[in-house]
Amino acid sequence: MSDTLHRTGAPPATRSARSFSFGALARRPEAGSFLGMVIVFIFFAIAGGANFVTLGGTASWLNVAAEIGIVALPVGLLMIAGELDISIGSVIPAASMTVAIISGYFGLPLILGVAAALALGLLVGFVNGILVIRTGVPSLIVTLGSLFAVAGLTLGLSVIITGSTGVPIQTGPIGKALLGQFIAGIFQVTILWWLVAIVVVGFLLHISRWGNWIFALGGDKVSARNEGIPIDRLIIQLFMSSGFAAAFIGISQAILYNSAQVSTGQSFIFNSIISVVIGGVLLTGGFGSVVGIVFGTITFAIVNQGIFYTGFDANWASLIIGVLLLLAVLLNNTFRKMALNYSPKKGKS
Repeated sequence: MSDTLHRTGAPPATRSARSFSFGALARRPEAGSFLGMVIVFIFFAIAGGANFVTLGGTASWLNVAAEIGIVALPVGLLMIAGELDISIGSVIPAASMTVAIISGYFGLPLILGVAAALALGLLVGFVNGILVIRTGVPSLIVTLGSLFAVAGLTLGLSVIITGSTGVPIQTGPIGKALLGQFIAGIFQVTILWWLVAIVVVGFLLHISRWGNWIFALGGDKVSARNEGIPIDRLIIQLFMSSGFAAAFIGISQAILYNSAQVSTGQSFIFNSIISVVIGGVLLTGGFGSVVGIVFGTITFAIVNQGIFYTGFDANWASLIIGVLLLLAVLLNNTFRKMALNYSPKKGKS
């Protein structure tokens, strides 16, 4: 299996002066998601009126995209590797409550609360990885169990410790500046963290050897193991990265809104998966890109917020998102088939 296939998730191709041909572009995992993003943006720019394209309108979907995007990146890596993590829906509120209880309820330094919350996310990811490896049970089932287990622990311990399902937290200027500040009054600082995550994950997936291992794992686990790739360690690392990202978002939400609730985070399960699928990642693994995940996240965020700028009933938002998901999958499949049937010499199969 070539480095080109591992690093891009695209079918092998000869790199030459034809690199910028239609076939080369269509082979990119993000080709369909980019086209979908452009179409969706144009639609809401027209249907949403002038307010949608203002700074305030842009901030509304960028803020949503940043929070979902930080979680969607490691979830996307897991899906490329052929795994899935839905326990993030409980890790987010668990991390929020952890930092709020330690640094809000007990008044300990914020750094301790943040460290404990991040450690919790890593621990849940580690346990998920171990269970997937040792039991052989599909990761969907394993993380579904983790989802309910962590949710139950969060609710039970929160009530025992604080007597409530919500805990306020007030942080100093440094904590606010790093995780809970609005730039220019409208853009969440989380957007900057999302950009950092994009660069880091992009390097790991498309440049480093670690990324080659992920694509190999998603393509054929048995062959990857036979090639000497440390499959077990890789799976654990991927689940830990997912737990870490979910915990980070939980912390940022607690600091941003000055409180934590045990009921938050469930929407991130499907929102992140939808964003990844729209971004061109195959549910069966072995195909995808960081750029595509970013495009998919932006597309989902635009639809999620754009509906409020139109004259449409907001209750139709779920229907639009569902149709968008189906069309995105069909569009991505179409691009992949066109790429596989494309001949660089003749322009067709």
